[in-house]
Amino acid sequence: MNNMRVLVIGAYGQVGRELMSSAPAGLEVRGLGSAELDISDAGQLEAVIAKVNPAFIVNAAAYTAVDKAETESERAWQVNALGVKSLAQTAARRDIPLLHISTDYVFSGNARQPYKESDETGPNGVYGASKLAGELLLSAHCARHIILRTSWVFGVHGNNFVKTMIRLGQERNQLGVVADQFGGPTAAGAIARAIWVLVEQYRQQGRLAWGTYHFSGAPACSWHEFATEIFAQAGKLGLVERPPVLDAIETREYPTPARRPSWSVLDGEKLDTAFGIAPPDWREELATVLQQLQSMKK
Repeated sequence: MNNMRVLVIGAYGQVGRELMSSAPAGLEVRGLGSAELDISDAGQLEAVIAKVNPAFIVNAAAYTAVDKAETESERAWQVNALGVKSLAQTAARRDIPLLHISTDYVFSGNARQPYKESDETGPNGVYGASKLAGELLLSAHCARHIILRTSWVFGVHGNNFVKTMIRLGQERNQLGVVADQFGGPTAAGAIARAIWVLVEQYRQQGRLAWGTYHFSGAPACSWHEFATEIFAQAGKLGLVERPPVLDAIETREYPTPARRPSWSVLDGEKLDTAFGIAPPDWREELATVLQQLQSMKK
């Protein structure tokens, strides 16, 4: 399949922008943001996909405001569940494979072993519940699909923990960071690279091992450990003049509208075995992101 056309939905989000800037040769990539395509509008979705006529769709669009979702539940469900259903139905009618990005928030966080794809789900809030519903609707309506669950996404674009820490580190001498929630920080660029490996394999072989896969950074850490590494690296680069003192706090000391899973560690063995995509070292990915942020300041 030479010059295969790929439609990236959600092209201006953290992962979407990385997808657009790292597409391999031989792919004709068309990216659309929410202003150009609202996936919760089934009619618009049908018309746009008919016009673009892609051979593969990557859905990086989502309602991701975890806390706001508790009060804007209708919008979260429209995008994360009903929009995904419409997208799945349209893709299936046109026999277009669909790769969809999902989240660690589909799990309860009560485990203490890394979550496998087959483990029982149990979201804590509206965001996780709407994303899980989207997964189930996609599975029900589009046979040729990949669901890629990831966690703790960070990068150069958009709002994320790394950029928040650097901003706060420039403003404050001391920060409290949650130390009893554990997960795998995952660079948006690493997610994009993994997705392009999958798309490229489909382009070459015309098929994939469809299903649900986990992809997140390693090793597992707490938010406090993540923040400690952020400031260790950012300090050396001069992104933060004097790194703040980091106090390890418990979740109960930092209440939020939505309850976060205390354990968000995903097992990436299935993806590695099927496609040779190993969990990336988030510390190396962090170094790349911080260097990019440093160069943008100049």
